[in-house]
Amino acid sequence: TGAQVVAIAGNHDHGPTFDAYRPLMAAAGIHLVGTPRRPGDGGVVAFDARSTGEAVRVAALPFVSQHHALRAADLVGAVPVSHTAGYVGHVRALVGALEDGFADGAVNVLTTHLTVAGAVLGGGERPAQSVTEYHVPAAILSARADYVALGHMHRAQNLRAAGRAAGPVRYCGSPLAVDFGEEDAEPSVTVVDVAPGGSARLRTVPLRAPRRLRTARGSVAVLRRLAAEGALDSAAALRVYVQEPVRAGLREDVAAILPNAVEIRIDPAFAPAAASRRPVDAAPRTPLELFREYCAGVGVVDDRLGALFTRLHDEVTSTDPPGR
Repeated sequence: TGAQVVAIAGNHDHGPTFDAYRPLMAAAGIHLVGTPRRPGDGGVVAFDARSTGEAVRVAALPFVSQHHALRAADLVGAVPVSHTAGYVGHVRALVGALEDGFADGAVNVLTTHLTVAGAVLGGGERPAQSVTEYHVPAAILSARADYVALGHMHRAQNLRAAGRAAGPVRYCGSPLAVDFGEEDAEPSVTVVDVAPGGSARLRTVPLRAPRRLRTARGSVAVLRRLAAEGALDSAAALRVYVQEPVRAGLREDVAAILPNAVEIRIDPAFAPAAASRRPVDAAPRTPLELFREYCAGVGVVDDRLGALFTRLHDEVTSTDPPGR
């Protein structure tokens, strides 16, 4: 269609792969940004709007882990960033450096993949990269941007930034429910109309997913009856809690009745005592919480271990490149 597309890597993506495909995708007007870049090296995408000829500047900041935030800030910024600035300080430096690519009289947009304080989880986010250590205040997200487009939270939502008089800050949310914690979510896309220096107008367009996520509960007999009555959505992907004690062949019986079941579990009330210590629907614990629980169980109490664990976890799970 000739549309200009800007896509950044999130915490589920492999940033170097995005960068490897940059030259090829650029031929089709698709600007991939996998790792933080200087404004003049692809960190700010500049083009003219096809319909109006207005200048557009899109500052693109992909996800950056705690472990690589300082290195990224040093790389993108014009001056070294203090080691003591912390994650928020490094992100602030990255955003500030990208702002240098904005222009007066242009539509200036910031798109980034972050956990912004005050946002509400959707249910399918990766816990290790949604914890407090990754929170940044909305106030640092560029006072010069006419619109801030956020990724990471799967629930669509606007954010209020105290003391920030610039354009709106919004998570458009996941276009598909990716976890059963999101089965009641209404996926959508956000259409934004904005002129240079003008107020952005937002419009939400719902997406009707071909397959919804649904949860069913009951004994095998009850599930068979509900399926026969058409009470269970045959087009949905089902999570099934079987309300009877575990036995050989139980999973096969349920799968035969509900071929669209993608998860089959024993209801906690019918699970063996040893398996029901923690409710199935309990909030997922982060790797750091699990590590601290293990340390407490073996009688080790040392806050330095938690900090070291977080650093090592980032090293082994991050997709950031070791250096440019």
